[in-house]
This record gives sequence, structure tokens and C-alpha cells, in this order.
Amino acid sequence: MSERQVLADSVYEAAKAMVMDHEIEPGARVGIDSLARTLRVSPTPVREALARLESDGLVTKRSLAGYRATELLTPQGLEELFEMRLLLEPRAAALAAENATDAQLDTMESLAEQMRGVPESGERFAVFREFVALDQRFHDTVAAAAHRPLLADAVERLHSHLHLFRLASIPGAGPQTLAEHDRILRAVLRRSPERAAEAMTEHLTRSLERQRGRQHPRAS
Repeated sequence: MSERQVLADSVYEAAKAMVMDHEIEPGARVGIDSLARTLRVSPTPVREALARLESDGLVTKRSLAGYRATELLTPQGLEELFEMRLLLEPRAAALAAENATDAQLDTMESLAEQMRGVPESGERFAVFREFVALDQRFHDTVAAAAHRPLLADAVERLHSHLHLFRLASIPGAGPQTLAEHDRILRAVLRRSPERAAEAMTEHLTRSLERQRGRQHPRAS
């Protein structure tokens, strides 16, 4: 990997952490020059990082107004996010049980195992960043294994894990998430579409219940 790419990735991760931890407050303007000064880099990698964060749904770009951090999910937004996930992901899991390649099955198993070895919550995004990434990759891999490109693209574009963990991680939710992922994985490995869809539905329903039961979003 080139030095330029290493720098671009590090600036992106630093800026993402600032948004996730509310160092850049929801709705706040994100100035390229000021962020470059904060991170002690030139404006170029900052522009690249903000373009990636826009793709993640963490910032928006407005004509002549620059970038702003997106607002947090409202209760209604949370419900709508899970409504979409419940429409898409159980179907994706069922198709994955039918169509997943051996390589994709291996990837799902590896991701599920890796999640057991990393923290799932903490006061700072840096603590649980890897858990978020692995969680998202598990769901994206299940969707990709459906072998329906439009469906997989729709699941990936929701960027649901970043939006949810931006509200705050939920202490103690990790073991439940892992157990629910295991049920999805077993159903896919057994090539059981019906069980895979049921396991995904159960996981998403319980995840929504955990989100509803959280206390308050992380203070900015």
C-alpha cells in the first residue's frame, strides 16, 4: 500500500471517529481547512475522507455550503431503518442459504469468530470500531451471498451499523448479537432458507428492541 493511501485511510478513520464520538457534533459544519489543521495534514486527504464519509451517510455535502455532519437517527428514523432491514435482510439470508459459495460460507464463519475477540462497547469509537466493522461485514457478506446484486447493494447502502453505533454502543449486547449471528450462520450452513430468514428476522427484531431500550444517546 502506498504512503498516500495509508495517509488517506488514517485521515478517514480519524475523521470518522470524530463524527462517531460527536467531537464533530450532529448537524455541525465540517470545514475542510479547519479539519486539516486539527489533523495536521493538507486539505487533499481531508477532502477524500469527507467524500468517503458522505458515502457512509455520516456527512452531507450541499452546494456552496460545504459539508455538515448528518443528524442522529430520530426514534422514527430508527423504526424506518429497521423496517427496511426487515424487508431486505431476511430475504437475503434465505437466498444466501441457497446460493452461498464455499468461500462466502468460510468468510461468514471467520467473521463470526473474529467478533468474539474484540470489544463490542466503550466510551470511544476507537474501542469498539473493529466490532462495528466486523458486524457490518457479516451482514454485508450474507447479503452478497444471496447473489442478488441489487439486494446486496441496498443492504450495504443502509450503513445501518454506523448510524446505530453513533447513537451509542449498548453495553452487554455483544454476547446476544454473537448468539444471534450463530443462529443465522448455522441455518445458512445447513442450506435452510426458511430457518435463515427466521433467524435473521429474530436478530433484527431483538436488535431493534435493544435500541429502543437504550437510555440516552452519547453526549456530545
